[in-house]
Amino acid sequence: MINQDFVITSLQPWDIEIGSTIKNTALEISKNNRVLYINTPLDYATLLKRNKNAAYHYKVDVIKKRQAYIRQIKKNLWVADCPFIIPSINMLPTAWLFDYFNKCNNKKIGNFILKVVKELNFRNFIHLIDTDIYRSQYLKEIIKPDISIYYCRDFVIGTKYWKKNGTRLEPLLAKKSDLVLANSSYFVEHFIKLNPNTYGLETGVNLELYDITKQRHIPEDIKNIPSPIIGYVGSLTTIRLDIELLYQIAQQRTNYNFVFVGPEDNVFIQHPLHKLKNVYFLGGKDIEELPDYIEQFDVCMNPQILNDITIGNYPLKIDEYLAMGKPTVATETHTMRDIFSKYVFLATNVDEYLTAIDQALTEINDLEKKKERIDFAHTHSWTNSVNKIYHSIELFKNSKI
Repeated sequence: MINQDFVITSLQPWDIEIGSTIKNTALEISKNNRVLYINTPLDYATLLKRNKNAAYHYKVDVIKKRQAYIRQIKKNLWVADCPFIIPSINMLPTAWLFDYFNKCNNKKIGNFILKVVKELNFRNFIHLIDTDIYRSQYLKEIIKPDISIYYCRDFVIGTKYWKKNGTRLEPLLAKKSDLVLANSSYFVEHFIKLNPNTYGLETGVNLELYDITKQRHIPEDIKNIPSPIIGYVGSLTTIRLDIELLYQIAQQRTNYNFVFVGPEDNVFIQHPLHKLKNVYFLGGKDIEELPDYIEQFDVCMNPQILNDITIGNYPLKIDEYLAMGKPTVATETHTMRDIFSKYVFLATNVDEYLTAIDQALTEINDLEKKKERIDFAHTHSWTNSVNKIYHSIELFKNSKI
């Protein structure tokens, strides 16, 4: 697909400091099409938060007209920052009151999109909604895209914030969208009951960043940690990771060193894991640094906790681990069984994890298996992922002829 205009609304702000599936998708689409990425608007709840990052300050500058509300990121890719604040409405007591103010928020955002679309001379655009259940709920009616796509890549309605209104509104958004994209077969099985034009994707991996042939340097904070190193990169949050499983594994394999690279939530920060001599927390790192750390791991892991949020999600970090050729151990989920079982050791409890890690360590020097892992990861390029989006769009168009 070439010379098509896309508008993307997402839960994630463009300036997010960690890796982002939707940002990588936008960048890939922009290679041959024009893309307008609508940055999440500032709300009053965010104003009350203590921790204000650079993205927050940029939005404030836009609102105060110290920055332009449109910025060009690269050829064919623009980010638009809403020059206004919207009410925080999720705690409103009734559904009708929430819906009323949500429609007001949608109208304000929609009118802003129409303004920017006109300025950039976008025509017959496709609207891609990245799990933005609330702020994009009524945009199809307001901005009237050529095609509207709901893209679900995470089970957000399983979290406390989204349960109250999200469980009611996500099915409505999926039903009225022209097509639905889902990044796992688990989600496809769910959404195809709501919308027959539902298609599965597999997210991509930045093959240039995780290029095994690149010369890597050893980061200073991991240089003196002896092998074997069992490592994890990513956010350390108990919503997604099984912290008690990690604690037991580390206690039972004192001859292994466990290294965690990423920001921690409060539970992780205060957990006894920090007191174990064979456990190292190295903190958050820039995305560009992550391959240097993965290179130093003997075995990579993704110790997800099994819940509604993780059971069907697509863990991008698995592709990143495999692209680096690393033996990998992960919790067995629907997606892991469906896609990765041939290339990853799967486990469901402490004993299985211990056995899997032991087995993974025996493959460190197996060059044939290393090549198989790398080759498989390369089938999950961002180009392949976005081509599946294009194919889904073409299938939808053909069904309407």
